[in-house]
Amino acid sequence: MFMLRNVTKYLFGDNSKESIVEIPQGQLYLVRPLSPKGYSELIFKDAAATIRRTGQDYQYQLVIQRAYEEGEEELLAEEDGEDGAAEALSADKDEKTFLLDQGLHFRSEIREGGEAVFAWRDLSGDPGDLYEFVCDRSVQTGEVATFEMVAIKCQYERKFRRPQESATERDLEQFNFTDQTIPSASAVSSPAAKAVDSPPPKPKAVEDSIAKQTKKDMSSRSSRPRASDKEVIPTKAPPSASIPTASEVLTQERAELHLFDFPSGSFMLQDPSVTATVSEIEKWQYWLQISGHDKEWLGQPVIADINPVFNFEYLSFIFNHYTEDGSAYSWLLRFKDQETEERFQEGLMRALWEQLNEMKWTKTTDEDRQYVLDAFQDLTMEDAEDEAKEGEEEEEVEELEDTQRAEDYDTDESGDHVVAKPKDGDINSQLAVGSKHDRSFVVRGSKIGVFKHTPNNNLEFSTNISKVETPNGKLFSPKKVMLHAEDTDMILQNENNPNSLYRMDLEYGKVVDEWKVHDDITVKNFAPEKKYAQMTGEQTFLGLSHNALYRIDPRLSGNKIVDSDLKQYTSKNAFSTAATTEKGYIAVASEKGDIRMFDKLGLRAKTSLPALGDPIIGLDVAADGRWVLATCRTYILLIDAMQKDGKNEGKLGFEKAFAKDSKPQPRRLTLKPSHVAQFQYETKAPLSFTPARFNTGVDDKETSIITATGPFIVTWNMKKVLAEKADAYTIKRYEEEVKADDFKYGSDKNVIVALPNEVNMVAKQSFKKPTRESIAATPRASGRLRRGEVVNSPY
Repeated sequence: MFMLRNVTKYLFGDNSKESIVEIPQGQLYLVRPLSPKGYSELIFKDAAATIRRTGQDYQYQLVIQRAYEEGEEELLAEEDGEDGAAEALSADKDEKTFLLDQGLHFRSEIREGGEAVFAWRDLSGDPGDLYEFVCDRSVQTGEVATFEMVAIKCQYERKFRRPQESATERDLEQFNFTDQTIPSASAVSSPAAKAVDSPPPKPKAVEDSIAKQTKKDMSSRSSRPRASDKEVIPTKAPPSASIPTASEVLTQERAELHLFDFPSGSFMLQDPSVTATVSEIEKWQYWLQISGHDKEWLGQPVIADINPVFNFEYLSFIFNHYTEDGSAYSWLLRFKDQETEERFQEGLMRALWEQLNEMKWTKTTDEDRQYVLDAFQDLTMEDAEDEAKEGEEEEEVEELEDTQRAEDYDTDESGDHVVAKPKDGDINSQLAVGSKHDRSFVVRGSKIGVFKHTPNNNLEFSTNISKVETPNGKLFSPKKVMLHAEDTDMILQNENNPNSLYRMDLEYGKVVDEWKVHDDITVKNFAPEKKYAQMTGEQTFLGLSHNALYRIDPRLSGNKIVDSDLKQYTSKNAFSTAATTEKGYIAVASEKGDIRMFDKLGLRAKTSLPALGDPIIGLDVAADGRWVLATCRTYILLIDAMQKDGKNEGKLGFEKAFAKDSKPQPRRLTLKPSHVAQFQYETKAPLSFTPARFNTGVDDKETSIITATGPFIVTWNMKKVLAEKADAYTIKRYEEEVKADDFKYGSDKNVIVALPNEVNMVAKQSFKKPTRESIAATPRASGRLRRGEVVNSPY
């Protein structure tokens, strides 16, 4: 059963966390309505507001911290110098702290158009001076109510020096200052809308108020159009699909129904009372139906694409809905209480798991069920808690890659422009980034383009391997490539010959060897012997078929499989991909979704992690083996392989088996449902991640994760992911689909991107927070380039 935490425990109960609640984005102003110094001053253009614990009991701080764009903080540090005095001043200028005391008169206001503002006294300023935190428009009123409620309870604890659980409604009312007006910041410098003459009544800070108040706030917000949206047509619900016959009802609950409105970027109330039903319609097929009193709102199969997110703080369930024409919508169900949401969640997750695995939930072991529950619990409780928080559009950053791009292979030396149109019908399909000689290789049909990494982080076209042929002269298009032997060789896979691999000598640009692996065992995928083995003269590497894992040694005569290092299974394991650590530990994943961890070939796996149900299409492992990164089509699993307790504490799952009752809890990295819906609204294509990768470098720690879906590149910040931050990922949109992507070796600041007809190196600093604007932004067209923008020869 999925466990729910009550709201007060959720907010105050985990003393290990310094932060209690956060508003991730807004602007901080100092307003002086009575002062000759000036009416208002913008302190932080982009900031986050947090309520934190201090080192003393019953003492809390309101902290406003300046937010930096990716790489901006390091750049400013370089400009300002690194001496201790500068660092101390930086800490002061980038963070404002206020002790949460009744004397602040802390309060909030919802202005016309739905904009939220927090205000409190500047106790060190002139009479009437106020600090105002203007929330980003993506912050929902339910979050505002929660933040103010926490602030009130913190003030209660400070005044009475006892836990907030003992506070009554009357006790908390003395900290309610909503009757005091909040002057608007300067219309010139502030994005805030003009406050209404009679602001809406503020929510009461009472013990049982979060769910009820969020419901009230959201309803009032949903029913009130913004002034700026008068000319915009709101998103309309599509017609419902016909309802199939149900053989069994798994769960049926009452809820409110909201629809994500693309123009306004918020959820709008559609029906205050609907019935949400999850039922079985055929064997391993399940259906979600949302019905109102007088209409059917929507119905769709329960599949992984619905991207389910349960928000326990606001008693809501957010999911994606797809129509027959491929359009995507994001819906929200809000339940009346925790028990209702718990029942619905259990039924829906059971349906989803059984649909993916085609077996009954009750037939799995207790340990495997707990592993799966933990995975969904992590997704729903931690990553999704900030579902409604979207970052505002960041400032434009110069896009370095626009000056270095390469198109089709043919050269036009006569004109002043190069037309970026493929003439052979082929497109770029794969990317291999070198680690030894600063080269990148891009596969395009039966051709391979070679690019040099310049010192100023651009790509320079180097040469073109125009024909990829077998030693017998037969042309083929490589299905997979891997750099080998200090980047002097490239191993190629020909899908028409699944029992062999080919070696290309990159100095000559020619395939010189065919390696027959085995007469009966095919090569489905292959991986280096160790992470970064391609930087050495290591000749052996790993191969896998659908049910076997083995070592390949090209120096052997005849078949190249090392028989003593062959691990073959009788069952159909459907192995799909593998990855290795710097010590040579091996992770193997399958199309079923399970992951095995080996310390060496030829032996049984030390650890086997159960399948969540989705096929794993990509696998990467941190150099030290601490983190395993598994890519599924609509989400990515980040697994901590370090054991935290028991007799094997401190050991990796590659070295020692996890205890049955202490398997690692995977973190599901996925996009917010509203972002998924906007992605598909823009591209008319479903979510489909490319294999995710860590940044690489022998002496570098894994700090970033990169993948792509459609025309979007997505990168996660590891530090933010592990800290469960709401703004853990940023995006960059291109005009065409991203075919392959990877970090430049030895850096997480530059990304190499292969589009169908272009190859770019882009600074990660140019990635943006996902907002309506950054998702919808149409990149600059690149159909024609001046000769000076193409180095040596067009690709």
